[in-house]
Amino acid sequence: MTEPWVVYAGIAVWIGLGGYLTVLALSQRSLARKISQLEALKQDGSED
Repeated sequence: MTEPWVVYAGIAVWIGLGGYLTVLALSQRSLARKISQLEALKQDGSED
């Protein structure tokens, strides 16, 4: 039989990994938004 602390440690690892991936996804979304804003500014400036 598996020791309870091994199960709890596994759960903690998966929760930590899920949280880390969530933070990465939010950062990526924010960076993508900033890049699209910069591209829009670049296109607006090149119309002169």
